[in-house]
Amino acid sequence: MADPDRIRPYEANPFYWQYKGAPVVLLGGSVEDNLFQVPDVVEQLDTLVACGGNYVRCTMSSRDDGDAQPFERDEATGLYDLNTPGREYWGRFERFCELTAERDVIFQIELWDRFDYARRPWQANPYNPKNNRNYTPAQSRLVERIDTHPAHNESRFFYTVPDLDDNQLVLGYQQAQVDELLRRSLPYGNALYCMDNETCGDPAWSAYWSQYIAQRASEAGVDVHTTEMWDAHDITMPEHESTWKHPETYSFCDISQNNHSPASRHWDNMQWFRRQIADSGHVRPINTVKIYGANTGAYGNGRDGQERFWRNILGGLAGTRFHRPASGLGLSQTARRHIRSMRMLLSEMDITTCRPSNELLERRSWNEAYCTANPGAEYAVFFTDGGDLKLDVSAAAGDAPLSVRWLEIPACAWQPAQQAEPEDGRVRLVTPRETGYWAALVTTS
Repeated sequence: MADPDRIRPYEANPFYWQYKGAPVVLLGGSVEDNLFQVPDVVEQLDTLVACGGNYVRCTMSSRDDGDAQPFERDEATGLYDLNTPGREYWGRFERFCELTAERDVIFQIELWDRFDYARRPWQANPYNPKNNRNYTPAQSRLVERIDTHPAHNESRFFYTVPDLDDNQLVLGYQQAQVDELLRRSLPYGNALYCMDNETCGDPAWSAYWSQYIAQRASEAGVDVHTTEMWDAHDITMPEHESTWKHPETYSFCDISQNNHSPASRHWDNMQWFRRQIADSGHVRPINTVKIYGANTGAYGNGRDGQERFWRNILGGLAGTRFHRPASGLGLSQTARRHIRSMRMLLSEMDITTCRPSNELLERRSWNEAYCTANPGAEYAVFFTDGGDLKLDVSAAAGDAPLSVRWLEIPACAWQPAQQAEPEDGRVRLVTPRETGYWAALVTTS
């Protein structure tokens, strides 16, 4: 089952992924979360690949205008039949699997999005008893109206599993829907599986579906990788322990909610989480499938989104993606420039041999710069808005000259390499201009 061509943790450093036998860093952005539902999906994927991207999110959601539903609807009665898969919905998804595989794009599926099962979206959802011919409210134990935010966990839809409500009626339809998904996705080696979108529900729900997917994959003779995305913005909170403390259930982690945090707190909490994974003895990849931060959103501005992208990768994460508008930069021109520049940097270094290394930065001011390094071999430093500091390169051989290359991130342009003479094992790094996003690559060769 251990097919090296399928996406899996990188053998040489399982903090990262490998795909088709080679290490890969996941970079992405997209106009929508349920990208398989958008009519211009081919253009979206081609645009992503053209700028060096290879990572998209795939919520199995149907709450936007024009979205197909996972079940067929009787036009005469207007009711869904939960025994009949939706041809258009599953056709779109199957095509999406094919399109991403052709382009070596990794897609991270989210089985259930809590926002589909409360408030206005619930009124149109096929699982709502008033919308299908398969059960009544009394039979299903599902109410027809939920006016509270999904975080209140009023919907019993998320309690059907044996360790909770043991609602075999509704669970059977849920299992059938997941089986339809897996029938189409398991043959492809470029899929990752996340159970929910930012849930704060009972961990038993998530664990059930992770184990269910693993069992179905085993029966199909393939390996898959699963995670859960918890709602708490502070990833040091106990809620997140349900993932990182249980490698037997989840083979990677997603800490997207950390992308609500600003500046140094964003970095520090990420490093805390990474240490927990390292100390657990079960090193696994860590993704963030959505980066918040756009001038149109509520969770940080555009600068926050751009900085978080660079802190995530230099901070040791395996993959990151700009969240859809209006909460994120999506696949905008700005997002594409950052993806392209990051890919340019990664093509010149082996980040899988590096570790986050802010302790090597001297005279660093608050949020000025962030570093990853393979000490003695290569160092990468990201500057949020120009900067002037010293980099400890004492692990390199003596005071031999080092090569310093500057990447002007918004322009996606390298400047000519220069030699730097260390003094007392330190190299001074001054950005070519006083402002702007810059990255420095310092190597011993």
